[in-house]
Amino acid sequence: MVTVDVAIIGGGVAGLAAARAIASPERTTCLIERHPRPGMETSTHNSGVIHAGIYYPAGSLKARLCVDGQRRLYEYCEVRNVPHARIGKLILADRSRWDELEMLMTRGKANGVADLALVEPNFVRRREPHIRPLPGIYSPGTGIVEAEALVRALAADCRERDVLMLPGTRLDGGNFRSGAFELETPQEVFRARVVVNAAGLYADEVSRMLGGEQYRIYPVRGEYAVLTRSKRELINGLVYPLPPASGHSIGTHLTKTIGGEVLIGPTVRYQSSKDDYEDARRPAETFLEEARYLLPEVTADDLRLAGSGIRAKLHPPEESFADFMIRADGNQPRLIQVAGIDSPGLTSCLAIGELVANLVGRAL
Repeated sequence: MVTVDVAIIGGGVAGLAAARAIASPERTTCLIERHPRPGMETSTHNSGVIHAGIYYPAGSLKARLCVDGQRRLYEYCEVRNVPHARIGKLILADRSRWDELEMLMTRGKANGVADLALVEPNFVRRREPHIRPLPGIYSPGTGIVEAEALVRALAADCRERDVLMLPGTRLDGGNFRSGAFELETPQEVFRARVVVNAAGLYADEVSRMLGGEQYRIYPVRGEYAVLTRSKRELINGLVYPLPPASGHSIGTHLTKTIGGEVLIGPTVRYQSSKDDYEDARRPAETFLEEARYLLPEVTADDLRLAGSGIRAKLHPPEESFADFMIRADGNQPRLIQVAGIDSPGLTSCLAIGELVANLVGRAL
């Protein structure tokens, strides 16, 4: 039976970045992905925003890895020619919520986001002439990336570093025996000294399968609308409201993508299914009220349905926050958990990869 040093379960950006960071001439590394190619789920079903690290509690993994990951991601995109742009972001609110804006900016600065500024409506009007002129926070370092191109670049790096890529391979079972995991796929059974569980929406199932800790992934669907082509030029960058009190998202926002589209979303819908992207979709016109708060001249005729994505959250709807889970498993120290990688997972992926590589180094 073949034995590898490290097996990564899941080929999203977290799994790819981990495999890239772990791989070395001294280690045999493989990556198992159930889909025909990497990054087909959460990694490419999102807004493609490169976040600054404003929203997350000080000291959390989300705060630390977002700030570090943003720096790494911009540098990586430059070197690997991944399409991206540092287009800046506005977070806007009515004057009556000025105290909340100040509190949010204080949190961002505590997380190490040094370039934030409170701005007045005149500043907003100059940057975004069609946006409702409200006071807000300006984050010049926030940007966008073409997620599909990032996935391709990370996958190419893995291949160049001799990671054995196993697309279209489902993990059917596994157990820990004689110092290694025996992993069963439809094609074969092999052994791995360390397993990285980066299985996204299915991380809880993989953990149970391998005798790891019991936890639950909550699938949360986010849906998008898009402005018609004739209205794209109404938006120049990224425009957000203050986050909703629920804490389930950072608000239905306007995103100018690398391709020039303007996305409106995402919504928040807890659901039982981990692969249902389309059932009972919201009609495009239901995005109108939230869109008009930021962009008053938009009409229902200016909206079309766009894609949807499913986030892998670690907290139920009655709770407001759960941090990334990135650590050695409490039951199986050779199982590294990389779970609950919702936003800002895309921004943080390279920093996540480095952290996981360090954990793997200790486990081997």
